[in-house]
Amino acid sequence: MITKIKGLHHVTSMAGDANDNNAFFTKVLGLRRVKITVNFDAPEVYHLYFGDEVGTPGAVMTTFPFGQMPRGTRGVGEVGVTEFAVPHGALGYWKNRLAAAGVTGLIEDEAFGEKRLGFDGPDGDGFALVETDVRGRTPWTGADVPESAAILGFHGARFALRDADATGELLRFMGYQKMDTQGDLTRYVVEGGNAADTIDLQEAPSAKPANQGAGSVHHIAFSVEDRATQLDVRKRLVDTGYDVTPVIDRDYFWSIYFRTPGDVLFEVATNEPGFDRDEDTANLGSALKLPDRYEPHRAKIEAHLPKLVE
Repeated sequence: MITKIKGLHHVTSMAGDANDNNAFFTKVLGLRRVKITVNFDAPEVYHLYFGDEVGTPGAVMTTFPFGQMPRGTRGVGEVGVTEFAVPHGALGYWKNRLAAAGVTGLIEDEAFGEKRLGFDGPDGDGFALVETDVRGRTPWTGADVPESAAILGFHGARFALRDADATGELLRFMGYQKMDTQGDLTRYVVEGGNAADTIDLQEAPSAKPANQGAGSVHHIAFSVEDRATQLDVRKRLVDTGYDVTPVIDRDYFWSIYFRTPGDVLFEVATNEPGFDRDEDTANLGSALKLPDRYEPHRAKIEAHLPKLVE
């Protein structure tokens, strides 16, 4: 069993319009944009990062806004809901704020004793706010959301799967413990890590497979402290039979990827070096940062990318 996974690192979704996407996360949800870069495999597309003041692992939502990409369709084999944590008593504020912003899909419910507010993202993304303990986290308060209600980071994620058993086995191998089952939901929690430590598996045996597009989660990343730990995790996964990529330098962290039995793309990302490697904390997310291999093509890349409206 792997014992060094710290919870979530980030969640990455595909999106449509870059400005709609940027405005939703910064102006509606009140997150800080901590990095503007490009998709390392498609530099004509932004890679935008949103989170708390410094982009703490476990608090970072990232997006690939592809422009005119068709919307995805919901189904099994995907991260169906990305969950943000908010302080206890905050959901009333968020229900009013999201409704005033024209956000659709507002649904209040409860799971495993926690109050939740589900809502749609700008491309039909599945999101939820979950009331939980603060657990030492400091939200970004540079927007107009009060600290008493501001997003603390991730709570976790909810997967939609045809058969949850194999993915549950993988999570247990990754250090998660099965906590409880309620109806078609089974909760797994990793102890001793960051506060983004919850994965819920929702089983839907008769559902159709998801088709990825705008609004779909591209991959979900789990956190490890450093590269040495990541190499150990990679070896254990490979020894268990998973087809894991070599380590890839993503400038702000190192990554490995593999696909789960439920067809969800997992990443294991390091907490090092962080988002301040090429910008000081006060100026995070203020300028386009390019990987070294794309720097000679900056003028062409900037001419193609849409201008972000602040």
